[in-house]
Amino acid sequence: MFCDHRYQPISRRDALTNLCAGFGSIALAGLLAREATAGGGVLPSPHFRPRAKRVIFLFMHGGPSQVDTFDYKPLLARDHGKPLPFAKPRVQFAETGNLLASPWKFRQYGESGAWVSDLFPNVAQVVDDCCFIKSLHGSNPAHGGALLKIHTGSDTFIRPSMGAWASYGLGTENDNLPAFITICPTLGHGGVNNFSSGFLPAWTHGTPIGHAGVPASRSQFEHMQAGLPPELQRKELDFLQELNAQHMARNGSDAALEGRIESFELAYRMQSAAPAVMDLNGESEATKKLYGMDEKKTEDFGTQCLLARRFAQAGVRFVQCTHSYKWDQHGDLRSGHTTNAAEVDKPIAGLIRDLKAHGMLEDTLVLWGGEFGRTPTAQGGDGRDHNPHGFTMFMAGGGVKAGFSYGETDDYGYYAAVDKVDVHDLHATILALLGVDHERLTFRHGGRDHRLTDVSGKVVTSIFA
Repeated sequence: MFCDHRYQPISRRDALTNLCAGFGSIALAGLLAREATAGGGVLPSPHFRPRAKRVIFLFMHGGPSQVDTFDYKPLLARDHGKPLPFAKPRVQFAETGNLLASPWKFRQYGESGAWVSDLFPNVAQVVDDCCFIKSLHGSNPAHGGALLKIHTGSDTFIRPSMGAWASYGLGTENDNLPAFITICPTLGHGGVNNFSSGFLPAWTHGTPIGHAGVPASRSQFEHMQAGLPPELQRKELDFLQELNAQHMARNGSDAALEGRIESFELAYRMQSAAPAVMDLNGESEATKKLYGMDEKKTEDFGTQCLLARRFAQAGVRFVQCTHSYKWDQHGDLRSGHTTNAAEVDKPIAGLIRDLKAHGMLEDTLVLWGGEFGRTPTAQGGDGRDHNPHGFTMFMAGGGVKAGFSYGETDDYGYYAAVDKVDVHDLHATILALLGVDHERLTFRHGGRDHRLTDVSGKVVTSIFA
């Protein structure tokens, strides 16, 4: 049964008090708590028919420019060098000058005729599988606030991330793997808060595989107590759990300690599951080439994307891949965006094609985008400033319309203008595609009910297939 989350599950301490101490009761308490909060056991039923079972979020840290990638603006090229013909935002991250035409040509692709710049020749070949949302807008022009907003729904407070909310609402399909995995996450601009469980149960926290400073090809699963026989690890863990239970019986409920208990148990179970998922040796050379793993420039993000497919295939609910921190071109736009796009273009297209070949695209929602877009006006001569007022993200699979474009910015790409989509609307839509009503997925904390979409958010049903 789907948990409405207005009533909190039985705590480990209460279960232990009622069921007596000992590891058997710890395990039972853990199972009860995980089942009650949709973390394990019998999976909860969604609120309505889900279109997607899982999410893969391809996050472009730094803010790719919408007017240089997927939001074609012919007037921007025509009026290059002229002043913006309307007012700039009252609050700007920094000063910008006149209009700056895109250095790249745009062409139409596929049966949908989607406009794509020359930066993304491989994504251009899969546009008929994509749904572009070109009217997104946020609330913060700074990286830190914008990253928190796109990940958690708030740019000012520490809140659970959308991966944690999805995990809390739907659980994981594989109890031996985390519900939420983030591959090579950024450690800056909010860092761990961008994949945190916040006040949700600790098991919903994103499990990082490596970090932005380590290439994905070098991120390896570390065995807990490596070298010890499994039966000895089990005995050590059982003893540790008994000590933790005694501590809670004496001192009361301790959410942090309960989270550590769950993390130890999950780490033990992961030893049998994670290495096999992360071992790419069994993948064919053709598959690796599809993701660009045979080329130095695409090897890192290609590895992330292939790992994402494998984790999704193994039952992980929410997987994030981060291309960090490279898209912040305040100057030297041509060189920076050229390099960045070349690193991710082939892996993104490869992921979409591979999911489709495995029959997974129809129930896997792929989401691409950054924390904001960039200004159509120039900064530093050949750069663009941060722009949260109008930017583009795209989805593929997961029940969205294929070969479709929703919303528009103004004639120069500065402000969302037609069918505007707020970040809360984006989150509400993602949850709806997963079969979850964003207004009913709540958690009581600090005296009131909280949700990913705070007190707003509308589902953009127009993009549903």
